[in-house]
Amino acid sequence: MDTPIHVEKRSSVLEVTLNRPKANAIDVATSRKMGEVFAAFRDDPELRVAVITGAGEKFFCPGWDLKAAADGEAVDSDYGVGGFGGLQELPDLNKPVVAAINGICCGGGLELALSADIILAADHATFALPEINSGTIADAAALKLPKRIPYHIAMELLFTGRWIDCAEAHRWGLVNHIVPAAELMTRARELAGTLVQGPPLVYAAIKEVTRAAENMRFQDALDGITGRTFPTVDRLYSSEDQIEGARAFAEKRKPVWRGR
Repeated sequence: MDTPIHVEKRSSVLEVTLNRPKANAIDVATSRKMGEVFAAFRDDPELRVAVITGAGEKFFCPGWDLKAAADGEAVDSDYGVGGFGGLQELPDLNKPVVAAINGICCGGGLELALSADIILAADHATFALPEINSGTIADAAALKLPKRIPYHIAMELLFTGRWIDCAEAHRWGLVNHIVPAAELMTRARELAGTLVQGPPLVYAAIKEVTRAAENMRFQDALDGITGRTFPTVDRLYSSEDQIEGARAFAEKRKPVWRGR
C-alpha cells in the first residue's frame, strides 16, 4: 500500500486502512479523502458494512498530523465532507461501521474510533486523550466519551491524558472485544460478515433514531418512531423486508433481506 488510505471491497464489506507511516496520522488531504470514501460507502446500496483499521502493528492512529501542523495546516482547516477522519460529521451514515484497533489509538484517532458503532481491539492496543498536555481540548471526545463510559472515568481521561490498556478500555465499555493481534482482522471480517446478513433497513432506522434521540425527550423520540416521522423508520415499516421478517418467523426459516 503506497497511498494514505487503502480501500478494498470484500463483497458487501468495505475495508478502509489508514496507511501513513510511521504513525498513520491524518492530515487535511487524508481526512478529505476519507470523507469521500465514507460518503461513497454511505451512498452505495451494494455496500452494507465498513471496517476501519490501521496499517502495521504499532499504530491505529494518533489523530492529527502535527508535522503537517508545523508546516502550516490549521487546526480549524476544512477536513472534508465527514469532518476529521471522514466519519465524525458525515450526515446520514446509516450503515454499521466496525473499528479494528491494531495499536496505539489516541487523540483524534480515539475520536475516530468513537465514530464507529462497534470497536474491536488487538490485545496490545492502548488508548489516550493527550490533548490536555498540549493545552488544547479533545473536542469530539469531550462530547462523546462521557456518554459512552462512566462520567468520572471519561473526565479523568480528558483531564489527565493518561494512557489505558485494552483491558481497562474493555472494563469501562470503551471497546467491545479484545482479540489476539494476529486474529484482529479475521475477527473483524467475521463480525462484518455477520452484520452483512442482517436487515439493512433496520440498521438504518436504529442509527437514525439513536442520533436523533440524543437531542430529544424520550417520549418525543418514541412518538417519532410510532408515528413514523423518522424517514428510515417510515421506509422500514413500508418495506418488503418488514413483511419478509414476519413471514420468515412464521415459516421458521431465516429471512432473506433485500433492503427494500
